[in-house]
Amino acid sequence: MSKRQGPVIFSDIEPYAGLKSAVKMGESKIILDLVAKSNLRGRGGAGFPTGLKWKLVFDTQADKKFVICNADEGEPGTFKDRVLLSEYAKLVFEGMAIAGLAIGANAGFMYLRAEYKSLLPLIEKVLTDMRADGALGKNIMGKEGFDFDVEIRLGAGAYICGEETALIESLEGNRGEPRNRPPFPVNTGFEGYPTTVNNVETFAIIPHILTKGAEWFKDIGTEKSSGAKVISVSGDCENKGVYEIPYGTSLNEILKMTGTSSAKAIQVGGASGVCVPKEDFTRKIAFEDLSTGGSIIVLGEKVNLMDMVENFLEFFKEESCGQCTPCREGIPVFLEAVKSIKDEKCTKEYLQDILSLAETMQCSSKCGLGQSVPNAFVSVIEKFKNEYKLSKKIKEEKVFNG
Repeated sequence: MSKRQGPVIFSDIEPYAGLKSAVKMGESKIILDLVAKSNLRGRGGAGFPTGLKWKLVFDTQADKKFVICNADEGEPGTFKDRVLLSEYAKLVFEGMAIAGLAIGANAGFMYLRAEYKSLLPLIEKVLTDMRADGALGKNIMGKEGFDFDVEIRLGAGAYICGEETALIESLEGNRGEPRNRPPFPVNTGFEGYPTTVNNVETFAIIPHILTKGAEWFKDIGTEKSSGAKVISVSGDCENKGVYEIPYGTSLNEILKMTGTSSAKAIQVGGASGVCVPKEDFTRKIAFEDLSTGGSIIVLGEKVNLMDMVENFLEFFKEESCGQCTPCREGIPVFLEAVKSIKDEKCTKEYLQDILSLAETMQCSSKCGLGQSVPNAFVSVIEKFKNEYKLSKKIKEEKVFNG
C-alpha cells in the first residue's frame, strides 16, 4: 500500500509541539480563536467548522464537558483513519488534549471501531507513554490544573454509530440509534453534558495548527477549503493506498498520482457518496465541489455500476437502525428498482417515483445514513443512463436531471 508525504499530518512536527504551544498560549480564548481563524472544518464528512463547535461547548455553563474522538471508520472504501491510528496515534491524542484545554474538559473518549480491535494494544501503549511523558493525566506539560485523560471504548461493528449521536448513545451503553436534534451534542452530549465529537483526522491536524499557525494552514488548499485531506484510494488502480492531498486537487490528479491510466468512473465518498463519470474528472476534492470523508474508489471499464449500487444498498439494508420510516422502508424499494432496471422492466413512471422517493429520503431521514442512501443510485442513473439496456421508452423520455 502506498503512502505519500503530505503537507499537513504527514509533514514533520516535533513531539508534543502542539501541546507546548497550547500551554504557552494559556487561555482557552486564544486557542479557540486560532482554530477558528484557521478555517479548519471537520474531516469526518460533514465539514462543520471545528473552531465554532469548540466555542459552542466552551460557552456552555456546565460542571462537566467531554471530548470524543470518532474512530468508527465504517464507510466502505475508507481506511485512512486506520493508518493514522497505527502511525500517528500520539498526534491524535495530543489534539484531543488541546481540545480539552480549549473547551474546559478533563475527560475524553476514543470510540474505536470493533473491527480495529487489533490496534488496541498499540493505542493503549501510546496512551501509557504519553502519561509517562506528562502529556496526559494531571498537570499536563507542567501546567497546573490542566488535567485530561483518554479512555478507549470499542464499538460493536455498527455503521450507524459513525453518526455522532448514535455513537454517544452507544458510549452510554444504549442501542446505537441517532437522537433527535436539537438538542445537539455541544449542549447535550455524553451523559447530558456538553460534548465535542471530532474525527480522528481532525484531531491529528490540531497540533500542526497550534505549532505552525492559522495562516500556514489557510495557505494550503482553496479559499473555502483550508488545509489538506487524507484520502483512501482503492479499486481499479495501480497504487492503492493512503494519500494526503491539498484541497483543490482534481480527480485527474489523483488518478495520475495512483498510476491509473484509465477509469470509467470514480465513487467519491464511499457507499454514501456519488459516482463521477470520466468527463467530470476535472472536478476537485473540496467542500465547495466534491466533499468526502476520505473514500475514493476507482472503477474500471468493466465494472457494472448497477451491481455496485446494489451492493451498496444491501450494505445499507443491513446497517440501517430501522428507527425512521423513510430509511427503513425506502431501502428495499431501491433494491427492487435496481432489479427492475437490470431486468429491463423499469418504466418511465416507476423511475420517476423512485427519483421522487430519493428526494423524500434525502430531506426526511433522521440521520446521514438514510439521507445518503440514494446518492449512488441517483448519480449512476443520471450520469450513466446509457450504460444499461433500459427500455427505448425510458431512453427517449427526458426523465433524467443530468
